[in-house]
Amino acid sequence: MVYALTIDSSTFPAAKVNNIGQLVNLALPLAMTGGGLIFLVITLKAGFDILRNGDNPDVLKKSYASIVTAVMGLIIVIASYLAIQLLGVVLKTNILPQ
Repeated sequence: MVYALTIDSSTFPAAKVNNIGQLVNLALPLAMTGGGLIFLVITLKAGFDILRNGDNPDVLKKSYASIVTAVMGLIIVIASYLAIQLLGVVLKTNILPQ
């Protein structure tokens, strides 16, 4: 006896993705939200390290370096979003969901 399962969008959520554009529309907002949350966590940790160890110059250097790295990462995330928006304008298509 052979058991088979019909794969459609009601039983298998991944079947809703028909092309790469829909996959990008699902993944990109999640990745950008993740990048923002990582920025927040790194910045808060560095800030608390500065508050706790204000008298230790080595910890201060590491904390300031963490903040600079987090800001650079956030700039990269924002620049990638703007690049994708610009690509959508150039190609006259809607790449990101509204």
